[in-house]
Amino acid sequence: MSFNKITIVGYLGRDPELRYTAQGTAVCKLSIATTEKRKNVAGQTEEHTTWFRVTAWGRQAELSNEYLSKGRQVYIEGRLRLEEYTDRDGNLRFSPEVNATEVQFLGQRADSAEKPEVTAERNSQTRSEETATTSDASPARAHGKARNRAPQKELVSVDEDGIPF
Repeated sequence: MSFNKITIVGYLGRDPELRYTAQGTAVCKLSIATTEKRKNVAGQTEEHTTWFRVTAWGRQAELSNEYLSKGRQVYIEGRLRLEEYTDRDGNLRFSPEVNATEVQFLGQRADSAEKPEVTAERNSQTRSEETATTSDASPARAHGKARNRAPQKELVSVDEDGIPF
C-alpha cells in the first residue's frame, strides 16, 4: 500500500487562472506560498518560502477562481508530485506540484486584495446598522458575549402585542 497526501496552508501569490478542457472540465491553477522561520548557525532568524503550484478541478476550480485572489489564505489537501525543470541559467530545479483534492478558503473576504476604502465603508455600514437595531442593554452584551448572528429588530413585550392570550 502507498499513500501520497499533502496539506498546505499558505497565501496566494497571484490571482487564480481558470481554464476549461476540451471536454468542458474546469481547471484552476493556483500559486501558493508557505513561509517558515528558522534560525541559522549564527543564531539569526531566516525566512524560507516554498512555492507550490496547485491545480484544482471541476467545481472546486470554479469556486477557487470566484472567491480567491492574490493575498488570500487557503487550505489545500492533495497529492504531491515533484516536477524537474531547467531554469534560464541552466540550473536543474524542482517544483512541487499539488493536484488538489480539497480546497478551503481561510480568513474573511475582506482579507483579499480588495480596495481598502471599500472594506472600510462596508465595516462602517455594518457597525452603524448594528448600533441602530440593537440596544446597549441586550442580554448578549450584558454577559460580555459577542453576537454572531445578524442584528434583530427590537422585541415587543407580551403585554404590548395586543394578542388576547
